[in-house]
Amino acid sequence: MNDLKAAAQKIVDFVKVLSAVGGLRLRYRIIAGGGAADPDGLERRDIYVELEGPDAPLLVERNGEVLRALEQVASQILRLDPLDHDRISFDAVGFKANRARALKEMVKAGVASVRSTGKPYSFAPMSSRERRMLHLALKEYEDMRTESSGEGSRRMVVVYPLDWKSTDRARAAAQAFRRR
Repeated sequence: MNDLKAAAQKIVDFVKVLSAVGGLRLRYRIIAGGGAADPDGLERRDIYVELEGPDAPLLVERNGEVLRALEQVASQILRLDPLDHDRISFDAVGFKANRARALKEMVKAGVASVRSTGKPYSFAPMSSRERRMLHLALKEYEDMRTESSGEGSRRMVVVYPLDWKSTDRARAAAQAFRRR
């Protein structure tokens, strides 16, 4: 995605198709480049699409599945490498901002648990984008380290005390997986 202006225009065209063909009543604002930075610092986005209007609440139903689908389609339109899926972000009715705040609160609770018990803490399974956001939020805690554990839709982030032994780590991850 070398030419952000051209990429943003492709996204404008995509959103117009959603409105015209899909019948969705949406207004949009697209920010490309430095202005697209995530205020929480949890996403690396080059293009940010904010959707509003009478049909915007439909996009966040079922925990934002439609927003994630729009991001996936937009990534395909822009021919982004799957590892660069976070370079474009769609939001509606503040869903992503609220979710980022919730993830930060989860991080605080997880860190508090690890510090008080000395044992790993497993977050609930979540999307790869949200797992990445957790890893980024947990980077500021120098006395912790993180890993992803599990497979597919059951993949989760586990936060460990920095001095946790690897044999204990494998056992704890297996126990956390069985609890879910």
